[in-house]
Amino acid sequence: MSAELVVESANTWTIETLESLTIESGLFKDGDWVESKDQDPDGEVRLIQLADIGDGQFIDKSSRFLTKNKAKQLKCTFLKKGDLLIARMPDPLGRTCMFPLEGDEKYVTVVDVCIVRGNPEKVDTRYLMHLINSPDIRAKIDSLKSGSTRKRISRGNLSLIELPIASLEEQKDIVAKIETLFSELDKGIESLKIVQQQLKAYRQAVLKHAFEGKLTEQWRQRNPDKLETPEQLLARIQQEREQRYQQQLEEWKQAIKEWGANGKEGKKLAKPKLHVAVPQLESFSLPALPEGWAWVELSTIMENIQIGPFGSLLHKADYVVDGVPLINPSHIKNQKIIPDWNLTITEEKLNGLRKYVMCINDIVIGRRGEMGRCAVITDKESGWLCGTGSLFIRPLSIANSEFYAWVVSSQRVRDYLSGSSIGTTMQNLNEKILKGVPVPICSIEEQDEIIRQLSSQYSVIEKMEEEIDTQIMRSNTLRQSILKKAFSGQLIHQDCKEGTTDRASSMALVG
Repeated sequence: MSAELVVESANTWTIETLESLTIESGLFKDGDWVESKDQDPDGEVRLIQLADIGDGQFIDKSSRFLTKNKAKQLKCTFLKKGDLLIARMPDPLGRTCMFPLEGDEKYVTVVDVCIVRGNPEKVDTRYLMHLINSPDIRAKIDSLKSGSTRKRISRGNLSLIELPIASLEEQKDIVAKIETLFSELDKGIESLKIVQQQLKAYRQAVLKHAFEGKLTEQWRQRNPDKLETPEQLLARIQQEREQRYQQQLEEWKQAIKEWGANGKEGKKLAKPKLHVAVPQLESFSLPALPEGWAWVELSTIMENIQIGPFGSLLHKADYVVDGVPLINPSHIKNQKIIPDWNLTITEEKLNGLRKYVMCINDIVIGRRGEMGRCAVITDKESGWLCGTGSLFIRPLSIANSEFYAWVVSSQRVRDYLSGSSIGTTMQNLNEKILKGVPVPICSIEEQDEIIRQLSSQYSVIEKMEEEIDTQIMRSNTLRQSILKKAFSGQLIHQDCKEGTTDRASSMALVG
């Protein structure tokens, strides 16, 4: 579709295309088809990839190379500093940046990146970069995309897009104004991100104080009757273990009777064992605790620990849509569970995996990747399956599940798990490591009070974080608004003089 410029100033805008802006002394072509077999990690020519192309900035992320001889054999186009690189694939589609690196015959790029080297007599490179990244041109690029699975825009379709081009003098003024405003926005965003990091540090500081007894120091002074000694706590733990052992023993006896009555078919059930509570740990290498607290191994306050099913117990073929969810580390975010309803199993399959089914107040913990990622199972998730990449613990009644979920996610425990977990390429948490984690114990009443205070303080932190996220989103919207105004002639105002008379100028692009 053609466009007409209505101009009421001494300067005129024209409609151009990438083809017309690069004829004579420019360049407009796709990068090169460089296959894996063509690459050489010891090569001296770097292969710039889609991951390097940011929205207005070069990310400098990739690390692929080929030899100069191979680049010349493939007739590659060598990049020059100041070239525009347009990503022909998302996300987002059409994002454009300037290539900032120096060096002759040192860089080439992949075929899904379009290289634009504008004619300097027609267009300022930074003007063209901001223009292509503007919302109107980005929308045109999106309307011309093609492809069934991975959408892309062809160089041919890029060449169809009409571009509003101001005079070179006005281009420089527009670029200066855009970058002044962007600089102010960037400073604001930088300040917000600093506050974000400070809030993250504050979160961990609050947790550290909570689990060293500092958060409830005044509460203890006001409630001496609700405190217990470590010896009393350990005695209560052992009493609960003995009661549970007697219950399990009776259940085992009944199961053995039924097994004998059925002709002793199947494997005989193992007799349950009485777990003796581990005494409190020596604290010479651990933070000091207030009177009435003690360090113990995590196994002390656990009834059970269970790693999710693996091997032949669960195959990809068992997964269905909208069945019973299973929880892997990727489903645990900010101590909440976000299931994938496309990754579920049938009730029938679940019945064969009862050992791995979680209950209310269990703590599910990711055992791969980021250490300390965990969440408490609520009535909503009760009955869901612990995934292969996770494990869960079942605390004793003396242990508040939410309290110990916070303990596991604290920086001290994260560091402990990272230092202890096994695996070369991916860290893996196992049962033995988790059982030995040093954790504090205190009265259940104080655990409840700590959770109350943590919830109160974290509620304030979360509101501040939400406000920061909102402000960052607003700045991104404002950035797009600046670009939209810039290329519709509304960002700067030219004052033209004719004799002694000043004239205000305006322009409008009519499609």
